[in-house]
Amino acid sequence: MKKKTDLHIHTYYSDGVFSPEKIVDTAIDVGLEVIAITDHDNILAYDVAQNHIKENHLEDKIEVVRGIEVNTLYKNCEVHILGYFMDTKNKDFQELIKSQQQARIKQTKEILSLLSKKEGIRIKFDDIKKLVAEGGSIGRPHIAKAITSAGGTNNVMDAYAKYIHDDSPVYVQRKTVSPFDAVEIIYDAGGVPVIAHPHDIDIAEPLIKELMNYGLRGIEAYHRKHSPACVEYFSSMAEELGLIVTGGSDFHTPNIMNGQIILGKNFIPEWVYENLVAEKKRIDMARA
Repeated sequence: MKKKTDLHIHTYYSDGVFSPEKIVDTAIDVGLEVIAITDHDNILAYDVAQNHIKENHLEDKIEVVRGIEVNTLYKNCEVHILGYFMDTKNKDFQELIKSQQQARIKQTKEILSLLSKKEGIRIKFDDIKKLVAEGGSIGRPHIAKAITSAGGTNNVMDAYAKYIHDDSPVYVQRKTVSPFDAVEIIYDAGGVPVIAHPHDIDIAEPLIKELMNYGLRGIEAYHRKHSPACVEYFSSMAEELGLIVTGGSDFHTPNIMNGQIILGKNFIPEWVYENLVAEKKRIDMARA
């Protein structure tokens, strides 16, 4: 069951630029056999991808794992929790997504109000909604694009530097769930909860140990931002703690600098998918 895998991919249902259909076609083109679509606080792309596979008879070419990336906050630090193989009909899981979506909308509207009052940059909420697929997760990249389109800055990077950070007078932090809640809800929905790109978290090790009490089952050791030393560090930590190792490109958009698509290009070992499936079976047995 060893397969070429990428377990961290975004579509235009959150802050990616490709449709689910294009993600599937591109993944096949680059030789991937298993992908997980892990949009932020959103699971809508999965069904679209599966319909595309069925309609085009691609079942023998690729498998799509149902995934999600939940944005959480802990001690003013952003912590992302990946989930795989959840029962999306689970009531608490549905409530999690609903509350996360409401928080995103509330944050966006508050930022737009402050941009108008304090900076004279007028953006309609509907203009932001158009930047994401219907029902998709509105986030900071969409706000940054809208600011640029409205003439507030020359480019998206300037919009981030000027407006999209905690020290900006127009920025409002999103009221989101804790990583403990996210892990517990994913686990209770029969999913495999994994901490995403832990190198971004200053308190990764103690947090990972604490999250294990709530059902954390894996560490995303393989990530495009992780150096070989970083991969080794988190892989060793996972082994020590009895957690699985996962990995993904965290693909959002083709690399404009060199014209390359980096989907599946961070050399995730083929055993990663095998271990993820085995962990899902262990969770199902424990729940039974």
